[in-house]
Amino acid sequence: MGKLDEQNSTMKNLLYVIVILLVSTRISVAHVGSSGVLMQGQAGPYKVLIDVKPPDVIPGTAKISVFVETGTPGKILVRPIYFRSGDQGAPSSDEIFSVPNQPGQFQGDVWLMQSGSSSVQIKISGKEGDGEFIVPIVAVSTAQREMPKELGIGLSILGLLLFLLMVTAIGASVSDGLLRPGEVLSLKQKRKRWINMGIATLVCALILYGGSSWWNSWAENYKEFMYKPLRGISSIRKEDNQRIFELKIDTTDWLERKRGSLLSTLIPDHGKLMHVFLVRTPNMDAFAHMHPERVDSTTFQSYLPNLPKGKYLVYADIVQYSGFAETIVDTVDIPEHALNSADLKRTAEEDTYVVTDPINAPGQIPMDENVVICGKPGTKTVFKDSSYAIWEGKPNRPLEAGKPYLLNFEVFNPDGTPTFPEPYLGMMGHVAVFRSDGSVYIHLHPTGTFAMAAEQTLKNRLTDTTKLIGRPPAVLFKDSIDRYLAKLKAMSTIEREETLMTEMGMYKQDGGSMNGMEHGNRISFPYSFPKKGRYRIFLQVKRNGQVLTGAFDAQVTDSTTL
Repeated sequence: MGKLDEQNSTMKNLLYVIVILLVSTRISVAHVGSSGVLMQGQAGPYKVLIDVKPPDVIPGTAKISVFVETGTPGKILVRPIYFRSGDQGAPSSDEIFSVPNQPGQFQGDVWLMQSGSSSVQIKISGKEGDGEFIVPIVAVSTAQREMPKELGIGLSILGLLLFLLMVTAIGASVSDGLLRPGEVLSLKQKRKRWINMGIATLVCALILYGGSSWWNSWAENYKEFMYKPLRGISSIRKEDNQRIFELKIDTTDWLERKRGSLLSTLIPDHGKLMHVFLVRTPNMDAFAHMHPERVDSTTFQSYLPNLPKGKYLVYADIVQYSGFAETIVDTVDIPEHALNSADLKRTAEEDTYVVTDPINAPGQIPMDENVVICGKPGTKTVFKDSSYAIWEGKPNRPLEAGKPYLLNFEVFNPDGTPTFPEPYLGMMGHVAVFRSDGSVYIHLHPTGTFAMAAEQTLKNRLTDTTKLIGRPPAVLFKDSIDRYLAKLKAMSTIEREETLMTEMGMYKQDGGSMNGMEHGNRISFPYSFPKKGRYRIFLQVKRNGQVLTGAFDAQVTDSTTL
């Protein structure tokens, strides 16, 4: 029996590998073109930077790197926790190990077996004590991978051999297998052998045909229910001499996709139900960060800032109740508008815009109060109030694609003295990164490359003992969120920022200091540029009650070319 069990185990492993090779998925986060999650902060006594590179197949393994900046960890355990099944349905932890000759760096894998909203729990123990981190991850099926040609040929040959062996064995079982030593087959036995081999060939062929039909049907069904990004239709219209931006989410094919009423179960991220970023293409020389309000479940609107006319790329971030974060991508043509800036209305006081020099023609732009000149690593960008920010780095040294970085910025008063940024949507700063062709977009925070609402949702799920969570009642959920948003909007700026920072866990309970971020004039954003190319980075901070936006350019090169 032991040998038989070993053979069955080997066959199961082979089939498992084949399925993984045939079916491919990718991680979808609330961004475009940036895979993986980078997260920095304080895990108990340990200051860490965590890099999670998710698999491109589900089931599959996520690659985890933990960089411990302070403290001496002795053991690091990781495990996936899925939103639907929570802590009760999570597997046991696996240990990841230190990297030779890399002090403070640990690497390992964790299996992700379910698609949807999930997280990786990281527990650190050592001389200084224990610490824990929750890293939000979204895994969905997005592609089917073709079987490698070599594997297909090998499996075909193996299948043909097994087919011939099966038919031959069945024929021998009614002929040669019945002979005594020294006997030869009679004509009747030979005829019986050929008849049984013919029947076996027909039966095996039918079994193979049935299996092939089942597989093709399963594959078509898989394609039908693969993740498809949300589509939006953006437009600009005029109302009372104001330009209004409108985004309608396209739900045309949702009956087939069975996504139901998920748009009524959105949750606010940084106190806003939707974050919209506009950047003018192809020069990346005009940028806006807006927060449209919900008109109905599929329609969002906001007043448009005084952006110059042109074609703009649209990136709209939303988060579902489960922590599933998505980005809606579109384009919109903005017409010219002659209204004075002082007469423009704003949907939210945090809405802002800026105009800068073209990415292909640095410095070539007429100056006015809403224009900033783009900087680069090692140089500064001056905000419209004459304060400025410097991006730490060397101006002529390109960055490497795929390498985790801390994008460090220091903010100064006009006289060169350090200035401490004020909280802006619950954070000390925000960064939006765009590749010059628009194929990469990401909204960064000092904590990492994820939506804060997703992190908080998955942290809460960890403490919830409910075994399986279903979708909440859409109407009741929507009404409760609308009441919460109205309450936030009625608060003063200070009250609202304190509320957001408290809800997102950005204050420690021992005195209101920043949790995971040092409150100084230096702000760090963890990020790994996904591919080579030219990038434009918009930095947003708040000073004296005013949201300020600066711009920086970066050249990213493949590490193999450096």
